[in-house]
Amino acid sequence: MPLIGWLFILAAIAMVVGSLLLLRDSANMKIPEDKLEKIRARKAQLDKEEQEQDKRGG
Repeated sequence: MPLIGWLFILAAIAMVVGSLLLLRDSANMKIPEDKLEKIRARKAQLDKEEQEQDKRGG
C-alpha cells in the first residue's frame, strides 16, 4: 500500500479515537441540583397524568 494510504488510515483511526475520548469526557458533566429537582418534579407530574389516563381507559 502506498504511503498516502497508510496516512489516511492513521488519520481515520486518530479521528475515531479522539471522538471517543471527547464523548467520554463530556459524559461526566454534572447537572445542577435545582435542574435535577425540576426534572424530577416534571417526571412525577407526567407519571401522575399517565396513571390518570390509564384509569380512564385512554
